[in-house]
Amino acid sequence: MENNTNNEVVDLLKQIDANTWEVPIDHKSGMRVPGRIFVSDRLIPSLDRETIDQVANVATLPGIQKYSMAMPDAHLGYGFPIGGVAAFDEEDGVISPGGVGFDINCGVRLVRTNLGCQDVQPRMTELLDNLFHEIPSGVGSKSRIRAPDSDLDDVFINGAQWAVEAGYGVQADLDHCESGGFIEGADPAQVSIKARKRGRPQFGTLGSGNHFIEVQCVDKIYDRDVASAYGLEEGQVTVMIHCGSRGAGHQICTDHLRVLSQAVKKYGIDLPDKQLACAPARSREAQDYFKAMLCAANYAWMNRQVITHWTREVFESAFGGDMDDLGMDLVYDVTHNVAKLEEHVIDGKKKDVYVHRKGATRAFPPGHREVPLAYRDVGQPVLIPGSMGTPSYILHGTEAAMDISFGSACHGAGRVMSRGHAKHEFHGETIKEVLASQGITVKAAHPSVIAEEAPGVYKPSGDVVNVVHDLGIAMKVARMVPLGVVKG
Repeated sequence: MENNTNNEVVDLLKQIDANTWEVPIDHKSGMRVPGRIFVSDRLIPSLDRETIDQVANVATLPGIQKYSMAMPDAHLGYGFPIGGVAAFDEEDGVISPGGVGFDINCGVRLVRTNLGCQDVQPRMTELLDNLFHEIPSGVGSKSRIRAPDSDLDDVFINGAQWAVEAGYGVQADLDHCESGGFIEGADPAQVSIKARKRGRPQFGTLGSGNHFIEVQCVDKIYDRDVASAYGLEEGQVTVMIHCGSRGAGHQICTDHLRVLSQAVKKYGIDLPDKQLACAPARSREAQDYFKAMLCAANYAWMNRQVITHWTREVFESAFGGDMDDLGMDLVYDVTHNVAKLEEHVIDGKKKDVYVHRKGATRAFPPGHREVPLAYRDVGQPVLIPGSMGTPSYILHGTEAAMDISFGSACHGAGRVMSRGHAKHEFHGETIKEVLASQGITVKAAHPSVIAEEAPGVYKPSGDVVNVVHDLGIAMKVARMVPLGVVKG
């Protein structure tokens, strides 16, 4: 997409503070609440008119609470902007697949190690080759696991718990996952035969696009007390895994969008964009989608768990010892494409709302019952990946986030260029050579994948993270720089 100048965008918005801009309620007919976009002066040029319009479109949906929001990594998406957050009243609101996206529970997990960066850097090519060999990646990649249909049902219901019980991990992994690695209420009966056929052969597969496994080095600690609670220190190697629900999630979204597109007419919901297809939250159509979406979310947690297990095996083979010897503990796993029924305080009263986070990460504060016991004193880890050539960050959630953004933060750097444009603008082999000159090794299924995901395709990750840090909705704990990246 082409960026607008500051003036073109600023003229559409009202500045509230240094990092908060309002989309006025009269920006578009039918808006029920204003929009709120969290962005700095440095990032304003990356914001386009279409994304602002999508924020306004979401604000027209029934039962929306407080604001239609967009994080600093926001860009144009399907219906809702990517980076969008919106909460809808459980009784009077709606549920919309556009507020979750096609890659349901695309998410990130971070694994710490006891290895030093100097131990791993000399063996990076070998390590990436083995990760690429052991973990199926790329378009249409198929699993090493031949799972029967009964296992698929179990995965849809139990998520990462299925993987751990099948030997792909340990109980501590579940203790350090958002929602324990699964959400109750999933109903496999709401998953189509086609979605099942797409999901069965893809257990433990990375997929393509922006999904990755990245070997990183912790190069800066911002908060030593919180970093210590997370088991992080400078000079340490970490591994970040980014992927989602693969073909199963995409098909589930596709199937239920068809139904909800008809439900809009049935319930007389007036939409400014058909991509916002939705239904009243308590309707059969909305609940059928929600139960199917939970199946995909649980599938994604299984997927990342299996990949984690195989990643550990590669490291064990390369460096000797088992996962305990290498200190390969899961720090945390977060989803950034999901809708969840949560309790929030709105206008001084507790209310249950369906919070849609699409390209947005939960950022719950210290003391919250959904934060793992090990981190309850410091708050939930918030994982923000960069691009192949820029740093990733770990932050912690805050009480301010609960008031400002329904306990949400950004989810990554955020694209500023389409994949098609990127392939014309960049050459994969050239990007690979440039990154190698910076000490970053890349292994990908095809050079075009590297071009599509070139660092120049994304906003600067540090600028994005600084916005949520300065707002106080997630505070910086540590920075990790890439050493080696596996792309699908």
